[in-house]
Amino acid sequence: MKKILFLSLISLSAVAQNRIQLRHDEAAKRVEVTVDGKPFTAYIYPGPASLKKAVLYPIRTAGGNFITRGWPLDPRPGERVDHPHHVGMWLNYGDVNGHDFWNNSTDISPDHKGTYGTVVHTGVQSMKSGKDQAELVVTAAWLDKDNQPMLRERTTYIFKGSGKQRSIDRITTLTALGKDVVFKDNKEGMVAIRVSRELEHPSNKPEVFTDANGIATKVPAAASAGITGKYHSSEGIEGEAVWGTRAKWMNLTGKINDEDVSVVIMDHPKNVGYPTYWHSRGYGLYAANPLAPSVLSSGKDAPMNYTLGAGKSVTFQYRVVITSGPIDNASIEAQNKAFTGQ
Repeated sequence: MKKILFLSLISLSAVAQNRIQLRHDEAAKRVEVTVDGKPFTAYIYPGPASLKKAVLYPIRTAGGNFITRGWPLDPRPGERVDHPHHVGMWLNYGDVNGHDFWNNSTDISPDHKGTYGTVVHTGVQSMKSGKDQAELVVTAAWLDKDNQPMLRERTTYIFKGSGKQRSIDRITTLTALGKDVVFKDNKEGMVAIRVSRELEHPSNKPEVFTDANGIATKVPAAASAGITGKYHSSEGIEGEAVWGTRAKWMNLTGKINDEDVSVVIMDHPKNVGYPTYWHSRGYGLYAANPLAPSVLSSGKDAPMNYTLGAGKSVTFQYRVVITSGPIDNASIEAQNKAFTGQ
């Protein structure tokens, strides 16, 4: 009995030391992330409907509310049902050697002539749970239309959580395979979250958004009861006016089930194109795109057309900080300095 009690105490001590836990369910193609035993997010890789890349989904606040849209994987009442490729949190791009990775989904009509690419998960390299953070390292291949790899991806996720705050670091290294890879100046990119209905901006008119392949997506006006989202950039720009502007961080605030929520995305000075342009829309697309200065500035800035030479690598790193309750600019600046060193 004493031995059993002793082993139980050791087990409980180990759990307490590893507050942020990772658990890989290979059959379900997902790695669950929990904080103090409560679900935070999951890394899910292609398998579920409409996925042409791995994503973090869903993502929750410390209070347990979803900051990510449920549709198309787990629809919730009152949600928009546009852009089926907007799932959870992801990173890809709209024109990579002429291939559109951003807009690809199983919803694409077979007779459409666009050239699409797919990001395929290739492995979980390591997992480490811990008291203050957990670390997940995964690999993927960016495949062209003939299923040939053009880029090798290695991504490290760092998950943290304490009190009323959660955070996710994504550090992604892309390596060109065989030949040069060109990321053409294209608005569809790069790191993004499709947020929940409550974090959208109130809409007062319908919109039509056309992608690089000429496919138009209608986003109708919708009832605005309970819709409380508002963008605020490090440069003081607010609301939907942030689209196409540059900033070192962006804060999206709103209220979900009476919980005040802040979702900050931070760019890093070592990233290409820092400070990033923002491809963030009122209907719920929250994205940072550092590679499209011409498109996102409406032609005011010269095109980048970033080229990654054969055998060369480039790294992109971002931090997402999710806070329950109010947070002021001074606090965001302090956390941004801790992330960037500046």
